[in-house]
Amino acid sequence: ATVASVADGRQAIEALRRSDVDLVLMDIQMPDMDGIEATRAIRQGLAGDRARDVPILAMTAYAMVGDKDRFLEAGMDGYLSKPFEIGELLGTIAAIMQRRGPRL
Repeated sequence: ATVASVADGRQAIEALRRSDVDLVLMDIQMPDMDGIEATRAIRQGLAGDRARDVPILAMTAYAMVGDKDRFLEAGMDGYLSKPFEIGELLGTIAAIMQRRGPRL
């Protein structure tokens, strides 16, 4: 895999405008624009039409009742609470990618 890292949601949107991406691992708590705002912007097409449907996995320390639902309602495709094991990450990514099918 080729990995690109950015510091906040605005940078994530810019990165998606410039490059085709197969999956976004989205932190929730970031400076400037958090993961929920960034996800909503991506789903609204602010990162370009192709990026609108990119699979987004929330990765966060937020693990309160209702948090997962809030992230999924914002347009994320999955959720992992930190800390997690590598097997959980890989399994969640595989499940998301299988549900989404190939991106054309």
